[in-house]
Amino acid sequence: IDEYAGSMRYAGDLGRTKVLGSGGMTTSFFGFAGGEDLGGGLKAYFALNSFFRADAGKSGRFDGDPYFARDANVGIAGAYGSLQLGRAAAPNFIPTVLVNPFGNSFAFSPLVLHANVNTARWLYRTSPSDTGWSNQLIYSTPNFGGLRVNLHYQFGEQSSDTGYKGKNNTGISASYVSGPLTVAGFYERDQISNPVNPGVITATVAGAVVPTTCKDWMLGGAYDFGLLKAYASYGRSKAEVTGYRGTTTSLGASVPVGSTAGQILAAVARTKIAGSYDGTRTTVSLAYDHYLSKRTDVYAVLMRDLATAMAGGNSFGVGIRHRF
Repeated sequence: IDEYAGSMRYAGDLGRTKVLGSGGMTTSFFGFAGGEDLGGGLKAYFALNSFFRADAGKSGRFDGDPYFARDANVGIAGAYGSLQLGRAAAPNFIPTVLVNPFGNSFAFSPLVLHANVNTARWLYRTSPSDTGWSNQLIYSTPNFGGLRVNLHYQFGEQSSDTGYKGKNNTGISASYVSGPLTVAGFYERDQISNPVNPGVITATVAGAVVPTTCKDWMLGGAYDFGLLKAYASYGRSKAEVTGYRGTTTSLGASVPVGSTAGQILAAVARTKIAGSYDGTRTTVSLAYDHYLSKRTDVYAVLMRDLATAMAGGNSFGVGIRHRF
């Protein structure tokens, strides 16, 4: 559970908003998970995890979000990997979290904001199909010395009478973690929107609404030098039909303060887009995260968000995060 108080203004916002918000550094969630040993090296498992907004006592990340938007899946795992069915992370989510110092902060992480959160003009969002996919089948390989690869397929569930039969999402994600080195990346081909009432992604061309396919990829890494941990990523996105193209670069660092006191976090992301609209967005965040215990920390964040032809915005927040 993560709550913060602050004053927020993203690029393109008409004004400043004073908030007591949920999920400053981590989207608040709770849930259930379990497994059963089936013998012979096989195990069945499940996960049911729900996001919530503790500031208002509401479920979901926003009104209308599915109740188990984070996870609702069952699977089986063995010597040859695992097979999972249900709602789970999209290919873009885990790699994005691993290669930026702010992790899965949807309020303050520059890389997450550029990949998954809209400004006043959605064109600056480079991943069009949410961080989680419904109706998904995932095959994950065993761990090969720190390397794990995941193959993702989301059934579009479009009947032939809609004219969109055969539309679906596919992707691959991979991560390598060994000692101080982390490398992660993903590729997605998106035709289905998420998470609410998954349907075909469309665009308006010459007054007509037509389906479109978006292709997105990213490669990034991190290396822990001891005195600091450095992060970097590079990715591209492209939408067919509209000709939209986006390129996102990010850099970041985390610097430990004392042996267990906390860490300083700094990150910048820049997205350049071209096509029907040309422009750039640059977001910079600086934070201090202080550990009160292994399960509880407090933090303070400053952020600057700029985008072409939009009013820039400064934001700040102070919060507490508790794991239970």
